[in-house]
Amino acid sequence: MLICLFLFRPLGPESLLLRGARLKNTKEIFGVAVYTGMETKMALNYKSKSQKRSAVEKSMNSFLIIYLIILLFEAILSTILKYAWQAEEKWDEPWYNEKTEHERNSSKILRFISDFLAFLVLYNFIIPISLYVTVEMQKFLGSFFIGWDLDLYHKETNQRAQVNTSDLNEELGQVEYVFTDKTGTLTENEMQFRECSINGVKYQEVNGKLTPEGFSEDSPDGIRHSLFLNSLKLLIFSFLQMKEEELFLKAVCLCHTVQINADQTDGADGPWHASGVTSPLEYYASSPDEKALVEAAGRYKLLHVLEFDSNRRRMSVIVESPSGEKLLFTKGAESSVLPRSKSGEIDKTRIHVDEFALKGLRTLCIAYRRFTPEEYQEIGKRLHEARTALQQREERLADVFNFIERDLELLGATGVEDKLQEKVQETIEALRLAGIKVWVLTGDKHETAVSVSLSCGHFHRTMNILELVQHKSDSTCAEQLRQLAKRIKEDHVIQHGLVVDGTSLSLALREHEKLFMEVCKNCSAVLCCRMAPLQKAKVVRLLKTSPEKPITLAIGDGANDVSMIQEAHVGIGIMGKEGRQAVRNSDYAIARFKFLSKLLFVHGHFYYIRIATLVQYFFYKVSLQRVLVKFTEKCLTVSQQEIYFRSKTFVGNRLNICSNMFSGLFYIFYNQMQ
Repeated sequence: MLICLFLFRPLGPESLLLRGARLKNTKEIFGVAVYTGMETKMALNYKSKSQKRSAVEKSMNSFLIIYLIILLFEAILSTILKYAWQAEEKWDEPWYNEKTEHERNSSKILRFISDFLAFLVLYNFIIPISLYVTVEMQKFLGSFFIGWDLDLYHKETNQRAQVNTSDLNEELGQVEYVFTDKTGTLTENEMQFRECSINGVKYQEVNGKLTPEGFSEDSPDGIRHSLFLNSLKLLIFSFLQMKEEELFLKAVCLCHTVQINADQTDGADGPWHASGVTSPLEYYASSPDEKALVEAAGRYKLLHVLEFDSNRRRMSVIVESPSGEKLLFTKGAESSVLPRSKSGEIDKTRIHVDEFALKGLRTLCIAYRRFTPEEYQEIGKRLHEARTALQQREERLADVFNFIERDLELLGATGVEDKLQEKVQETIEALRLAGIKVWVLTGDKHETAVSVSLSCGHFHRTMNILELVQHKSDSTCAEQLRQLAKRIKEDHVIQHGLVVDGTSLSLALREHEKLFMEVCKNCSAVLCCRMAPLQKAKVVRLLKTSPEKPITLAIGDGANDVSMIQEAHVGIGIMGKEGRQAVRNSDYAIARFKFLSKLLFVHGHFYYIRIATLVQYFFYKVSLQRVLVKFTEKCLTVSQQEIYFRSKTFVGNRLNICSNMFSGLFYIFYNQMQ
């Protein structure tokens, strides 16, 4: 019976343990290995990307090709001059260098090739092979300065700056565009429940209490309508008897995938002790928004979970109440929940959501639906068939989810605050003063993104903010782009900021890429909201491959930022609270956004000066040696022997090593100590 039960139980995303997952609230599990090897999600989603190389390295390769051409030219010229010099009989076979019988009878073509190769060996120092060795040592040893820098050390998390590749050190000093994520990069990614809208009534937090708007904390009406908060749960007082408020709070408590872990002592049954005091609760959530809402709220049976995905932009749970009633609770972005709601205070809630967004709060809309026994039976059957399908499972699940999440009754919305990181505004201003343009690419809604951009200094209050949003057709998008371009030319004196949403961006990149880039490059700051991860990479690639070929830098903290981090010339990961995917795929990793200024302005500046000086020194030395050899050729009757002997002696080789390697390394440390 157990085997049959396991065979017919569907395995879906909720049953999947990813690499690095930790087991909680259980001692052991029975599992089966699926999607292994090249069938793993990582292998299937892997996209081949070109190896990142710095601009200095590319220029070195170009110079080496030129020097190789010079080497071949000099070898051919010297060979010709040798035969011209030996045209006279006294120089063809001098008394001190008589030819053997084999040399006299050898072919002239073979002798020409032999002499040509001899000159190639003689002039091989023109190609500075040791340059690559010295440059690589300089990059490798110089990268330790980033990890040793105490100014890049974050004491609260005990994290130092991390260097994953040393090939791009000098690129840090040439960055022209910075593409940054918002949540977790510019903000702390620590959510706090601040405001909510329930049945068209807005509530605000005042000293740990949720009070209806228009009531003060000390007024009798305010106390009567207050919902007290603590770190464990939301205590429901006078609103408990009211249907909508009770359902809203139940939705907040139930519509999530948060796991709760309680430290239990011996003899204690569950998190509650005999004394009536709860043991500490620890929350584990895939989203910080969910964790913040659950920590603000505190006996329903969970039946089904409709997982969140980026296409639906919502998640739902089906629960059974103590009375046996089946309920669906849904939460998600207002753009995905409000169109599916048929009742409730939709207009008022939409206004409140916009107000929350203008304050920089992250918003979620919450709705519910009741099922009759017949409806639930049909839904359960459809879900089981879709989840056990062997082919096109994702498409079938999406159809079933859309069938379930309809005819909703809107309950309200929540506003969660995500604080800015320390010194974000100063860092962005320093980047702007250095001539670096900052683009913010985020998945948040338009109003929230603009509010955060204003608060962090990305947009100035005096800046003229242009918008390219909510366009559904190519014609309207193109017309708006032309108007924006005309407006920028007319008001070229003032600074402009551009706001673009994901839908309009897709239309602009489809047929109006050149016009879109013209508008963006004339703006001091660009904000892209409602962005999908692949759209972030497309924006970076668009600017990266533009005719100007600017050096780009992308910085983010989550898995959704990996694509743009890999696409940019330099990728930086933030050691945040959304895992280590961005850090593992980045070139450099730092703990906070504020460390970016020193990483670019100090380390990047010094690295570029060192590598540029080192490369110039090598090519100067090679050119000087070549001139000296050409001056002594006539005195040596265009012979290869004497110069070859002197350049390949023990002393000559050691002198070459010391002059190349140790002088460069000494310059590195001396330059750093200044």
